[in-house]
Amino acid sequence: MQTNSTAIKKPTVSILGCGWYGLALAKRLLSAGYQVKGSSTSPEKMELLAALSIQPFLLNFQEDAIESHPEFFQTDLLLIAIPPKRNTSEQASFLGKIQKIATLAQAQKIPQVIFISSTAVYGESNAEITSSSPAIPDTASGKAMLETEQWLSSNSSFTTTILRFAGLIGPGRNPGRFFAGKQDIPNGQAPVNLVHQEDCVEFTLALIEQAAFGHIYNVCSPDHPSKQVFYVKAAQQAQLPLPAFNDELLNWKIVCGAPSNTALQYQYRIADFSEWMDRNKF
Repeated sequence: MQTNSTAIKKPTVSILGCGWYGLALAKRLLSAGYQVKGSSTSPEKMELLAALSIQPFLLNFQEDAIESHPEFFQTDLLLIAIPPKRNTSEQASFLGKIQKIATLAQAQKIPQVIFISSTAVYGESNAEITSSSPAIPDTASGKAMLETEQWLSSNSSFTTTILRFAGLIGPGRNPGRFFAGKQDIPNGQAPVNLVHQEDCVEFTLALIEQAAFGHIYNVCSPDHPSKQVFYVKAAQQAQLPLPAFNDELLNWKIVCGAPSNTALQYQYRIADFSEWMDRNKF
């Protein structure tokens, strides 16, 4: 007996910024059966993207080149993974860059936009933070991120989903190097708020698979050891000079991802940093 059932076509995903996280996500989406378009500002990366079966686009925001690639914006979902750089001038112009991207997304009638943000939008509030907590950033990059979040969310041309990543660790980002050999480091008792690349990728995939769009999600490991415990052990595992922290608790926050995790029924892969470091000799 014949049936007329057909496989459901998965959406095409365009990843604006195939860097450390974006490229890892692109590979994972491909393995899950998605068609992926990827952008980079590096000409050298075009060959790599193509070799991975990611449709490559060279998009340079310092010029008008982005407007010459409408095909990149012919997609079901646009994921923006280009954080503001550390210099002040870049942070000041970040919203304008995103507005330009949004204009092109709007022209192509993209229904879904995912913006990769940061838990830096919360600042150090000496409290436990959830995705519904007030965002009061105390850094220039945090302010740039929040301003951009708010502008995108107010755009009625598409649905905006915000992923606020905690501090990023994983391949190529050995945490043992962050404070190796430094002395008299303040705030040693402050809890860390970190997330592994694998969880950033898998959380994003879960969100897309469940079509749970239109919300703000905190993406942060449930493990929050103190800075001095975490970074001393990380340096030991990497066989680097040990840092020395002041045994004190000044400004701090604990980023809680529990509501986000519950919404997607997501379980973190790297949920115990001590066990993870024991398994990985950096």
